[in-house]
Amino acid sequence: MTSTPISPQDSVTLEDLVQEIKFFENTVLEWHDPEKLLVVEGLKQSIEALHKEALIRLIRSVKQESLPALRHAVEDEVVYGLLRYHELVKPPQPPLETRIQQALEEVRPGLKSHSGDVELVAVKLPDTVEVKLVGTCSNCPASTLTLKQGVEQAIKNHCPEIKHVISVNTPVSANNSDSKTNSITSPFSADNEAGWVALTTIEQIPDGGILALELDGLKLIITRFSDKIKAYRNSCTHLAMPLDKGEIKEGILTCSFHHFQYNLETGDCLTAPEMPLQPYPVKRVGERVLVRV
Repeated sequence: MTSTPISPQDSVTLEDLVQEIKFFENTVLEWHDPEKLLVVEGLKQSIEALHKEALIRLIRSVKQESLPALRHAVEDEVVYGLLRYHELVKPPQPPLETRIQQALEEVRPGLKSHSGDVELVAVKLPDTVEVKLVGTCSNCPASTLTLKQGVEQAIKNHCPEIKHVISVNTPVSANNSDSKTNSITSPFSADNEAGWVALTTIEQIPDGGILALELDGLKLIITRFSDKIKAYRNSCTHLAMPLDKGEIKEGILTCSFHHFQYNLETGDCLTAPEMPLQPYPVKRVGERVLVRV
């Protein structure tokens, strides 16, 4: 295999330069001496580090003198390719609405497996998106959790500039033939007392086990023994490690990290009695389980 070196006077493209680099890379890969390969790799990393530092200083200087000139330089494919290689410029992003739709497509399979779906209603710049849960998701007791853990997180992953994801589901009308008027209730609320959030249903909590949930960054575990339901912070009181991966045997949860043990019915720590789990108030409304946070 041969390669004709590119002379400085030649008009070259990014493809020309990449092909020449690939030629030398393939040549090195044919070597069978590990020591030589390490030397070449070390030389490559040192040269790249030198080039990156020089580019950073050059960008900083040009940016101070003339930002339009820097933007014009980046339009050149070779300059742009080199800056992308050194991660000194961000890759171009699709339009905001396209990225939102990509996020919704990401969560749709999970929603559709429960006969639900989600629709984009509006994008309100600079940082708010309105969505609508449809199908069974529109009035599911765990719809608040679906929005927070699924839809909202997916949108924020694809669109870091979005800070607020709001559900605009139409309130559910509770028809009562014995009443002259219809009462309007939100599918997310259980009563008028502030702080209570419907997080799950009784059937989703394994009897004698735990269900791990998260709401606005608050991580919880919910446990059930027959009709007795308890909620605790998902945090070992020893070193604050998560408890949801621990082993449960006869109502005793053993933290998988340092083996602290807890009685799930009472929250007591069996390893260090002065360090019980942090409880949260729980109540049941029909099949819904509410936690006050």
